[in-house]
Amino acid sequence: MATNRIQITQRQDVSTILGSDLPWNKLDGCRVVVTGAAGFLGGYLVRTLLALYPSGKVDRPLNVIAVVRDVPQARARLGDVTDDPNLAFQTSDLNAIARLEVADCNYVLHAASQASPRFYSVDPVGTLLPNALGTAALLACLRSSADPRGMLFVSSSEVYGDVPSSRSLHEEAYGVLNPTSIRACYAEGKRFGEALCAAWYHQYQLPTYIVRPFHTYGPGLQENDGRVFADFAFNVVRGENIVMNSDGAARRAFCYVSDAIAGFFTVLLTGEPAVPYNVANPAGELSVYELAQLLVNLYPQKMLSVVRRAPSQSGARSHGISTELLPDTSRLTALGWRAKIDPEQGFRRMIDAY
Repeated sequence: MATNRIQITQRQDVSTILGSDLPWNKLDGCRVVVTGAAGFLGGYLVRTLLALYPSGKVDRPLNVIAVVRDVPQARARLGDVTDDPNLAFQTSDLNAIARLEVADCNYVLHAASQASPRFYSVDPVGTLLPNALGTAALLACLRSSADPRGMLFVSSSEVYGDVPSSRSLHEEAYGVLNPTSIRACYAEGKRFGEALCAAWYHQYQLPTYIVRPFHTYGPGLQENDGRVFADFAFNVVRGENIVMNSDGAARRAFCYVSDAIAGFFTVLLTGEPAVPYNVANPAGELSVYELAQLLVNLYPQKMLSVVRRAPSQSGARSHGISTELLPDTSRLTALGWRAKIDPEQGFRRMIDAY
């Protein structure tokens, strides 16, 4: 029953995404490779692409190739669309230091990456390589295609590193990032992936599009995700008090997944090549403590509490990540995109789905 509710919510989210006023016809009949297709964001990209034809947004169906490491697991996570005749799975490991063989395609949507900090210390190599070598392999494959139209690289707000506190973090506001810090495997990989996209565009005129999502949440996140917003949401799902191991002062901008995916397609279909775009909801700004309190207050019948323990001795700043990551989205909103769902609506949708 829980899985059915999640899929129902995801289908509703896809309908919202397809309601965006975009030139969807650019994707008409295209062959599209999606990496990380079994993941949170990749799954939404796959579902959106497959829904374009049934919804009348394109005249011909798309052929979607889902590139994953584990096909049975991917089929389970994409269970509501695995029977679609226009979806095919391909096993590839973007950690492999080798040329990637992907059939001739028009677009690549590269969302394969370990985004959770729980991987950084135990698998830094597996975190770094898909964003670095994997990106290079995908760019080479797309360039060799007969009709390459674009690659979307899903980067991250962590490329900014340790920036001074700012109420308006624009796309050129980079801070210090220690490349020898283990946590830097994620941010440095994303930085390198962006540099590859820019290089392929400027040297080979291959259209590449870069999005930097901030803290994106919604149904499809795994219970063991490890990021604070996911941990808090699943605390509420399980009826547990939210226990905080910090003072909760760090501030973040939380963006619901349908808004983020609509932003991705806005950049892919109308954005400028090799130019990064923040994808975030500035109106979703909360401190970590405010987020915890919001989630508890959403479900008073559960009678949950927020428990604050002594702050950890290793805060975010010691890892080269700013305590405030608050985005300027003017570059994206200039393309006509707007976030529609606030944290109260979005987290309720997510938690109710589970």
